[in-house]
This record gives sequence, structure tokens and C-alpha cells, in this order.
Amino acid sequence: MLARTADNLFWMARHIERAENTARILDVAHRSALLPLDIEGAEAYLWYAPLNITGCAASYEVKYGLARGDDVTRYMALDPDNPSSIYSCLKLARENARAVRGAITSEMWEVINSTWLELNRMTWNMDIDKFPDFFDWVKDRSHMFRGVTLGTIIKDIALSFVKLGTFLERADNTARILDVKYHILLPSVNDVGGSADYYQWGSLLRSVSAFEAYRKIYRDVISPLRVAELLILRDDMPRSLHACMNEVEMALIDINGNSGREARRRAGRQHAALHFGSIEDVVAQGLHEYLTEFLDQIALLGQDIRAAYLSRRDQFEPVQSRWNGMQMQ
Repeated sequence: MLARTADNLFWMARHIERAENTARILDVAHRSALLPLDIEGAEAYLWYAPLNITGCAASYEVKYGLARGDDVTRYMALDPDNPSSIYSCLKLARENARAVRGAITSEMWEVINSTWLELNRMTWNMDIDKFPDFFDWVKDRSHMFRGVTLGTIIKDIALSFVKLGTFLERADNTARILDVKYHILLPSVNDVGGSADYYQWGSLLRSVSAFEAYRKIYRDVISPLRVAELLILRDDMPRSLHACMNEVEMALIDINGNSGREARRRAGRQHAALHFGSIEDVVAQGLHEYLTEFLDQIALLGQDIRAAYLSRRDQFEPVQSRWNGMQMQ
């Protein structure tokens, strides 16, 4: 397969997954905004979280200044000037799909194209109370694309690059969402176990479609330790880090190019750490430190994949956040 074809397939899938995950991040922020947060400047403190997760806090501040719910939501959802907005991600996904029409099925193209056309019928001045429905729409379109892809495409190397982009992006975003819960939504250990804490963890689980899975597996009240275990180590949870790395490693094995040895080595090492790790190991290292290290390894893996298989630099790579307290102006 030509490098430019692999590149477009990889980024087509990655941008669709990124749009879905941005919708999930904003959804959990909207849910959390309904709960009390007993700190000074609570609104700005809360709404800097999605900006820092996606690495666009600096560009937002240039345009809007202090973080406010309405402005952050519009900037991350529909602003064409923000390269990580849902609008920009779906635009880039369509451009990549159009470049490889011969490598994808007509049904895949129709889903992406119709999504883009429908998005453009939505207005910038969408009422703020309509955004939860918009987030659900983005998630539904992403689910539809994956379903159509698996139901129509030949299971060859093209599908491997689609999976590689999807699950690399998903792993990155699951780690970011989990990290922000510990360091933004729950800034004080004194809040652990309170009613707000319970609902925050519930909103986090719902944001990654894991609430029912948690109830089925643990059959107990929501425990932060078990939530971390579910989203990091359980390989039967579709959005967990372990499950994502299962798919990434298998995709790289299926591609099996001689130039991809370093990428396969790094992915295999990360997968083994998740496969044989325990939640006690994670806690001993520190959850934030563990997730930061994981994000570093995912970034390096992306660089290895780009060097081995792809034809150009990443179209947009979010800046990894370092949670050392909120930096608010």
C-alpha cells in the first residue's frame, strides 16, 4: 500500500474517533457543571479541563480569555479556527476519505459525506441547551461509521490502518479523560466519598459508555479505584487502555512491514505492561504519573508509526497536558 493511502486511512479514522471523544469530553464537562464545586472561580476551573485535555487552552485564551461554559463549548464543538474542534475533525476526516475513495467502500464514504453535510446545516448560534443532543449526534455518527466499516470493507491492510488510527486515538483520549477526573473535578482528597464525588464518577463512566459495564462487573457502589481498574486494565471494556492496545498491537502485526519493527516493539511493551499489570501497581506509581507516562508512550508510538508507514507529519496532535494545578489568568 502507498504511504499516502495508509496516511489518509489512518487519519480518516483517527479524526472521526477524535470528534467522538471531544464530544464525550464536553459531555462530561456539561454533566459536571451541574454539580457543586466548592472552590473560588469554579466555572473557569471546571471549563479549563476540556481545553487542557485537548491542548487548545492557549489558542482559546487568545480568542476568548477566561474559560466560560458557553464559549468553551462553541470553541471545541463548532469553531473552524480551532483545529481540534469537532467541526475541524469531521472536515479533515471527509478530506482524507475523499482522497482514498478507491480504498474505502461507498457506504463508508456516504456516512462521512452525509455527516459533513448535516454538520454544515447546523448553525454557530446553536442554543447551549441543544449541545447535549449535538454530542449524542456526533457519537451516533461515529458509531455508524465504525459499524458500516466493519460490515462492508474487505479485511485487508486498509482495515488495519483504520483500526490503528481508531484505537490509538481512543487510548489517548481515555487516558486524558480519566486523568482530568482526578486532577480537576476532584481537586481535594476531602471530597472523596461525598455525594458530589459519586455523581462525578457516574458522569465519567457514562462519558465513556462504561456505566452499565461497571454495574455488571462490580455490582457495588462506584469506587474510584475500581473505575480506574475498569478503564485501564480490563480488556473486556471496549474503551479501556488494555482493550485499545490489544487492537493497536494486532493491527501492527497484521500490517507487518519490515520498517515497523520499532512501532511493534513499543506497542508490544505497552500492551504487556497492561496485560500483566495490576491496579496496585498503578496506585503505587500514582495514577497521574501512570497516565502521564502512558500518554508519553502513545505519543512516541504515533511518531514510530508515522516514520514507518505514513507519508507526512501528523495533521493535528493535541498537546499533552501536565496537571500541576490550574493555570488561570
